[in-house]
Order: sequence, then C-alpha cells, then structure tokens
Amino acid sequence: MPPLSRTRRLLRNAFLAVAGGASLHMAFPASSVGGLALLDFAADPLYVALVLTLLVVSLGVHEAAHAWAADLCGDPTARQLGRLTLNPMAHIDWMWTVAIPAFFLLTSGFLFGGAKPVPVDFHRLRSPWRDMSLVAAAGPLSNLLLAALFLFLWKLAVHTGFYNGAAESLYSRPADLLPRVLDTLVSVNVLLMVFNLIPIPPLDGSRITAWLLPKELRPGYMALERWGLFLVFALIWLVPGFNALQRDAIRWVEGVLEAIIGLGGAW
Repeated sequence: MPPLSRTRRLLRNAFLAVAGGASLHMAFPASSVGGLALLDFAADPLYVALVLTLLVVSLGVHEAAHAWAADLCGDPTARQLGRLTLNPMAHIDWMWTVAIPAFFLLTSGFLFGGAKPVPVDFHRLRSPWRDMSLVAAAGPLSNLLLAALFLFLWKLAVHTGFYNGAAESLYSRPADLLPRVLDTLVSVNVLLMVFNLIPIPPLDGSRITAWLLPKELRPGYMALERWGLFLVFALIWLVPGFNALQRDAIRWVEGVLEAIIGLGGAW
C-alpha cells in the first residue's frame, strides 16, 4: 500500500485508534449536558484558559493511565516511547488536541478533540483480551479519580471561607474563580469517563465489552471500529434519548462522588 499522507494518518488515528484502547474525548455544549455548565465560554478569559489547560492535563493523565496499565500487564511499548509520564506534552497531538478543538471552540462553542493514542502491542500482553480491557478501563478510571480530587479541592476551597462556591442568586455574589474552575473540571472529567465507556469501538468501553463477549462474536464486533466515530455521532445526534441517558449517567456519578466526599455537608 502507498504511504498515507499526514492528513490521512491523522484521520486514521482518530477514526481507527486501535492502539491500547486509545481514546477520543468529547465535551458537549453546556446546554446538552445539563446541571453545571461544562464550559462557560462567555466567562472571563482566565477562567477559560485555566479550564482548558487543566483539561489538557486531564487528557494526559488519561493516556498515562493507559500506558501505566499496559506496562503492568507486560507490554512496555508505551513506556519505551516516553508515554508513561504525566507530562501532557508527551500526549498532545497538535492537530487533534490543539487545532481541531480550537476550530470547534471558535466556530460553534462545541469542544471536540483527542489526545495522541497510546501504543499497545496486543500480543505482548500476558492475557491479551483481558489485559486490553484493563488497559482501556484505566483511562476512564483516572478521570473518575480526577473528578473526585477536583471535588475534594472544591470543598476544601469553599470551606476555608475565602471562596464563594454558590451560584449567582439574589442573596449571593457570583462564584469565585477557583471554585468555578474546580466545579467545571469535576463535570468535565465525569463526562470524559462516561463518554469513553460507551461500548463502541474505538472507545475504551469497547475493549471491555470485547473481553466480555464470547470469542466467536469478537471479530464482528471489533470490525465496527472502521465506522465507530460515525456511529458515536449518530447516537448523539440521531438517537432520541441518548444525550438524556448520558446526562443521567453524569448526574448519577456526580451524585455518588458528592455522597462519598460529602459535598455541601459540614466537616
């Protein structure tokens, strides 16, 4: 086959990101998520800059978690390529992490993009199907842990008394910058977890589902990968109730975290 052009390689990586449960990451407009706004683009530039910077860090943690899990399961490929790091620069793809998200952000207020896929050699894993599911699960789990961390920091910030975490109302001033940023990052990381667990290849949830399926069904299921991103978009835009289901899942996860960490309760 002739070599792929850079554009075709990027599209291939985005649509067919097989390596290591590589993830596509999406943040929807605030109106489609419900609850707390994920990204308030009308806010001050410092808020937007902080949220976007920490979002890139969150994506880097997600990919580093894939690399760490793969290394534990017997495949050192990602570690040898310098991907077993929390440095977000190692996980940035300048097209999908910077250019495309900026285009969507400026033209539609809709944030869509991805990090550089983590390479995993399926055949170097000790138990390939099981271990690939563990590698895939590590990414969404890292977002859940980040959401818990940001929620704890929100509580800590507000309970010091130096910050106001309340929404704007008749009796309260607008929420201060730090609680607003932390509040947004809780929702963003929960969304990243929920979205990546959708069981459609190449999202992380598909690697877990493939391991759980009978062996004879795996090839046909994984063959959906070439159409995976189209199927995800079809679910989001064409299937009634799908976005509502995602909103409910996000609210449920946030509710569990709040119950565990005690958001709103007294220390």
